[in-house]
Amino acid sequence: MRLFLIDTLSTILFFTVVATFSELVIAGMEPSQVLTTRLLMIPIMIVTGRPYTGWRDWLIEQVRPQRGWSAALTDIAAFLSFQAPVYAATLLIAGASLTEIGAAIGLAILFMIILARPFGLFVDKVRHAFRVVAP
Repeated sequence: MRLFLIDTLSTILFFTVVATFSELVIAGMEPSQVLTTRLLMIPIMIVTGRPYTGWRDWLIEQVRPQRGWSAALTDIAAFLSFQAPVYAATLLIAGASLTEIGAAIGLAILFMIILARPFGLFVDKVRHAFRVVAP
C-alpha cells in the first residue's frame, strides 16, 4: 500500500508541475484552463501511476541496466511502451481521429523521451526518501 501511495503521489506531483509549466508557458493556456486540465488528469494519474512504475520496475528487473545510458534507455523504453498506448487510448476516448492521434503521439513521444529519465530518477528519490522498496 505504501508503494502504491508513494508512486501515485510521485506521479501526480511530477507531472502536475511539468504539465502546468508546459500548458502555461509553452501552450499559452489560461490559468483556469490549466487548473481544469490538471484536476481532470488526477484520476488518470491515480489509475496509471503505480501500474506504470510497476511496469518500469519489472522492465528494470529484466534488463538490469547499469548506470548511465543503459538506465536512461530502459526508462525511455518503459515510458514509451506504457504511456504512449495510454495516451493514444485517452485521445481515442476523447474523440480524436486516427490522424489526430498519430500527430499527437508523434509530438508526445519527443516529450516522453525527454521526461522518462528525470521521472524515473524522481520516483527512485521519493521512494528512497520514504524508505519504500519496490518488490
